[in-house]
Amino acid sequence: MNSASVKAVYFDAAGTLIRPSRRVGESYAAIAGKYGKRLTPDELSERFRLCFDGAPRLAFPNAASGDIHRLERDWWRTLVRRVFEPFGRFDSFEDFFTELFDYFAQPAAWTLFPEVLDTLTGLQQRGLKLAVISNFDSRLLTLLDGLGIGLFLSDVFVSSRVGYAKPDRRIFELALGRLGLQAREAIHVGDHEANDFEGARNAGLTALLIDRRATGAASADRLMSLRQILARLDT
Repeated sequence: MNSASVKAVYFDAAGTLIRPSRRVGESYAAIAGKYGKRLTPDELSERFRLCFDGAPRLAFPNAASGDIHRLERDWWRTLVRRVFEPFGRFDSFEDFFTELFDYFAQPAAWTLFPEVLDTLTGLQQRGLKLAVISNFDSRLLTLLDGLGIGLFLSDVFVSSRVGYAKPDRRIFELALGRLGLQAREAIHVGDHEANDFEGARNAGLTALLIDRRATGAASADRLMSLRQILARLDT
């Protein structure tokens, strides 16, 4: 990494900067139980992972801006309905889904990883621009502000509004263009090998993969903590 040429650091959001306050399956189970659908968190966590990984990209090319919120909600409704398909009839599904969708729009449903504030502060003090590139929806803007990190960010690029989702290089190119940067001047950090690491690298950015569960030493392009970005920029 040529730290002298770096002008900006882009971050993925979920899994990199933020995480759910409790396991997704726990939230699904707790809210579903209020509507008469009783399932275990483990059952729902497994189904969510399977359905989320198989879902189409959360992006709506050429959609009118006034349609985005409806399209986002419909995307999630389809995904959540698939999660519950193996478990029989769910008479109160629409009421359940409304509460679930609104729950994950609340900052209290999410938490920052422990090193995030220190890392963003250190990067900002080094004069770097900071932004987010995420396969998420419009709720992310409120979440980042509510969790206290929106003020660090020059921009937030969510796939549902941009029209492209990682690993499509066009979402990276749009984010670079918005901040007036060349690919060689930017780092992208994320936790997904295909979407974040390969996607950013294919777009010409320096790509770093965060894996907090790793047991070995960090490598040149693998991190176990976001704080390691600061050390690498200072070498």
